[in-house]
Amino acid sequence: MNPDATRNTERPGALDNLEQRSVEDLVRGIYHADQFISQAMEKALPQITAVAEQASLSLLNGHRIFYIGAGTSGRLGILDASECPPTFGVDHGRVLGIIAGGDGAIRKAVEHAEDDTNQGWEDLKLHGAVPGDLVVGIAASGTTPYTVGALKQARENGLTTACITNNPNGPIIDVSDYPICIDSGPEFVTGSTRMKAGTTQKMALNMISTTAMIRLGRVRGNRMVDMQLTNDKLWDRGVKMICESLEVDESTALRLLKEHGSVRKVIDTYGNQ
Repeated sequence: MNPDATRNTERPGALDNLEQRSVEDLVRGIYHADQFISQAMEKALPQITAVAEQASLSLLNGHRIFYIGAGTSGRLGILDASECPPTFGVDHGRVLGIIAGGDGAIRKAVEHAEDDTNQGWEDLKLHGAVPGDLVVGIAASGTTPYTVGALKQARENGLTTACITNNPNGPIIDVSDYPICIDSGPEFVTGSTRMKAGTTQKMALNMISTTAMIRLGRVRGNRMVDMQLTNDKLWDRGVKMICESLEVDESTALRLLKEHGSVRKVIDTYGNQ
């Protein structure tokens, strides 16, 4: 039996003969295919909640979150992890993305990197993964040897494991303490999991990391008061947050922000005066 026959992400999409269709037909076809995403995400919310809870516990207990995957899935994990320090002010490495083939694979596919069942665990060890850390494997098919192998060995070594997959039959579920399965169905272009599957993975990652950061105390109200002030836009946002919180004018807010270098420090220092 063809192993791809059991993978929803490898089943043919609803439309065929794509090369014969107009640009408008293609755009509308992709749009209509994506309408299924919301339903698939809603069904997976209890599973996403469970992983977000574990992610929060890991960070609150001083441990780390690792995302690990190959190809698009690996890149999405790196994207989410890399946004945590500038957005929430956490140290680099508290949330870490690992991709099969190393950093070079972020921009260019590395041949056969995802086929090594042992390299994922070796990469986790290289980054000092220990019990108490949460390892989230991301694999649309749920069969990627690099990712499945990493979770299997991580679990055997006492780490907590979770996954984000789009195939209910994937073996990655069996090596995950907290599996997330988002059954996003066939892709518009058969097997191109950078489309619907990738979109759902990004949505799940948003939910997990943002929830964990809020639980860690990195958001006040609905404001990212610990953001790193790395450009003019973020300085302007910080000034506005201080104006709203302290009811001062922009020049005063800017002066205070320059003095303290952090929105949180300004609000904590002057908020009760």
